[in-house]
Amino acid sequence: MALAKLLEGKIVADRIKDKLKASVLSLKQAPVLASILVGDDPSAMAYVKSQAKIATSLGITYNLHQLAESISEDELIDFVLKLNADVSVNGIIVQIPLPQDINYMKVCEFILPNKDVEGMHPTNIGKVLFGRVRIVACTANAVMELLSFTGIDLYGKEVVVVGHSEIVGKPLALLLLEKFATVTVCHIGTSKAGKLEEHVRRAEILIVAVGKAGLIKGDWIKEGAIVIDVGINRVGDKIVGDVEFATAAKRASWITPVPGGVGPLTVAILMRNLIEAAQAQ
Repeated sequence: MALAKLLEGKIVADRIKDKLKASVLSLKQAPVLASILVGDDPSAMAYVKSQAKIATSLGITYNLHQLAESISEDELIDFVLKLNADVSVNGIIVQIPLPQDINYMKVCEFILPNKDVEGMHPTNIGKVLFGRVRIVACTANAVMELLSFTGIDLYGKEVVVVGHSEIVGKPLALLLLEKFATVTVCHIGTSKAGKLEEHVRRAEILIVAVGKAGLIKGDWIKEGAIVIDVGINRVGDKIVGDVEFATAAKRASWITPVPGGVGPLTVAILMRNLIEAAQAQ
């Protein structure tokens, strides 16, 4: 079988950004995104730079608030509440990772649902459950956009999601169910039970978001499957995903590169969520 087609996020992201420029122009004033960065984690700093660059290119005002790593959870929540009260702010994002003593999901609960551009407030997650989706978790939505790009009809397809995080796995499972896919969610319990391989082998669509290099062996991939690798891992001087790429690419029909797959698309989705929020406000 020929090598899989590369499912590159930039191509899809560029299409989204072209539409967003027109949406920004239709607003009475430029939408404002407040970004909270605690400390100076290198990966978070890189993500912030990418967000700022794309926001500027779209005519979005990007305000970065860099806070000391010593900030307490209560102080961070107070800062979020101030941004909630600021009528000029259309969207709020809290960058991760946060210091170990700060609970990211708890902080997200204090962001107003209509300013929660990451889609992590319980209200917004709950709307996904009921199919009344407006703002969806960025990475989960990026995966859905990539699947749409392949042209595949998800109805009845055997989809296996490896990883059940609040940010990716759980909301993604709900979005897939809305499309009537048959969804299996695997996690550490699946792995400890020795059943991960058997689930992966039957997947027509495989989505992996764990953060463990080489977790999914390439020869587990079903012939012709679509493989979306959300994992980002540093191995020596290389960035790799959770799937053994070289072997998987010989079996899959489509596969995301790492880096260059899901990553470039998440920022475009973030900006789309911001514009949705600004329009609703």
